[in-house]
Amino acid sequence: MIVALGVSVAILLAIEGVRRLRRHSGSTRPPLPPGPKPFPLLGNVLGLNRDAPYLTYTEWAKTYGDIMYTHILNREIIVLNSEEVAVELLDKRSTKYSDRPLFATADLFGMEWSAALANYGPRFRQHRRFYHQIFRPSAVPSHHPRQLQAAHEMLTHILDHPTHYAEHFETFAASVVMSVTYGYDVNGEEVFGKSLKRAMDIFARVATPESVALCSTFPFLKKLPAWFPFMGFKSQAAECAKLANDGRYGSYAWVKQQVDKGTAAPSMVSNAITQYRLNDDSKDPELVEAVRDSAATLYLASVETTYAVLLLFVYHMMMHPEVQVRAQAEIDRVVGPQRLPNFGDRPALPYIDALLRETLRCRPVPPVGLPHATSEDDTYKGYYIPKGATIMVNVWAISQNETKYPNASAFLPERFLKSDGTLSDDNLSWIFGFGRRICPGRHLADGSLWCAMVSILTMFTIEKTEAPEEIKWTTGGTIYPLPFPCKFAPRGEDKDSQHLASLLCASRVNS
Repeated sequence: MIVALGVSVAILLAIEGVRRLRRHSGSTRPPLPPGPKPFPLLGNVLGLNRDAPYLTYTEWAKTYGDIMYTHILNREIIVLNSEEVAVELLDKRSTKYSDRPLFATADLFGMEWSAALANYGPRFRQHRRFYHQIFRPSAVPSHHPRQLQAAHEMLTHILDHPTHYAEHFETFAASVVMSVTYGYDVNGEEVFGKSLKRAMDIFARVATPESVALCSTFPFLKKLPAWFPFMGFKSQAAECAKLANDGRYGSYAWVKQQVDKGTAAPSMVSNAITQYRLNDDSKDPELVEAVRDSAATLYLASVETTYAVLLLFVYHMMMHPEVQVRAQAEIDRVVGPQRLPNFGDRPALPYIDALLRETLRCRPVPPVGLPHATSEDDTYKGYYIPKGATIMVNVWAISQNETKYPNASAFLPERFLKSDGTLSDDNLSWIFGFGRRICPGRHLADGSLWCAMVSILTMFTIEKTEAPEEIKWTTGGTIYPLPFPCKFAPRGEDKDSQHLASLLCASRVNS
């Protein structure tokens, strides 16, 4: 093992030497973007805030600008710190910027099948075709009834057990996705979705860029046992792999069984099985794998983010009661006291949409988007961007742009309203990614978040507890508050289970 480490270090030194030689030779090539001075071999890894690298990138941007060069070990990284640069490169030059870098730890965590990590090519395009069938804008309204039903079920659960609100959020998010993807009606007993959710929790926390770069530079490290120094993440990786495998295969097998029995509800998976006649998995195993993987990826990518944004929503309502009062006044004026809001009310509730946008912007759940990779050399504003470079969008820096969002650290939904009270044109498209890698389920996610938020605001007022505890936040690929004590106070003395039941009945009639 020591010999292997020595050989790897020698190779890394050679790579570093070649990199430096290339920089100083070939005077016709433009320079790399500016960036912090790296340490030999290690690159800039020691200068990063491991828990919040996006904060380091944002601080570096003050010196080096909207596009900067850095590297961790042997991985060259171009960080984009503004929406303008991200649009110019990832949207307008998408033919060069739609690949993914190698995730050296994906196989350790059992995530090498994920559509989100797929290289740009036939497999990626096949996944996107599946998603387009159920997520194209014209198809999304067909999911509104299920989204409202899940939101109303969530209200009942919160009324009965308010201290477990975070669990109810997770059930809501899972209900929508399991219905759309698998035709599965979540009743608290499902298993494979929870396996996928737990796998994603581990992957987002443990598969850090540092561990990816380390295993990419020294592949033999992946063979070391979990007890070896710095290899502690491998025990969690093994758990993640098992959970992902159980959830991925179990969910598809369940739908296949329903199709065979003739009881399958319409869903992405059941529709694909029927459309492509996948009754016998052995006839086209690659297509079966594509359907299975795209569906599991959808669950992994959507449940945690929806859950996280709803926790942020509760946090902001608790901390900004004046915003909550204004939102509830709009709902009362438009909807009235006799029913719950539905999607038909949305155009008349611009402040609710502004509140949703500000919740997404103020503390973005993914502070750094999933990295892209260049498939060929490029130049931008006189800078050289090499083929194979990792391209990272600093979403946090975009969200805190004081020019576009004055007083950016403040929670101000009205920033998304025009002077006449209508919504502005800033729909925060950047929060869902860029180019050909933009989130395919963004319209469904938007609808789920809207109906959950407006339903909660109609029924409850979110308040601080008498002795609020210090709120803790997650670290890693997603950031959001861990569940914290708060009060869901029914709005009015008559807002009990019986009254909620009458509201739900009236809402079904009017939806």
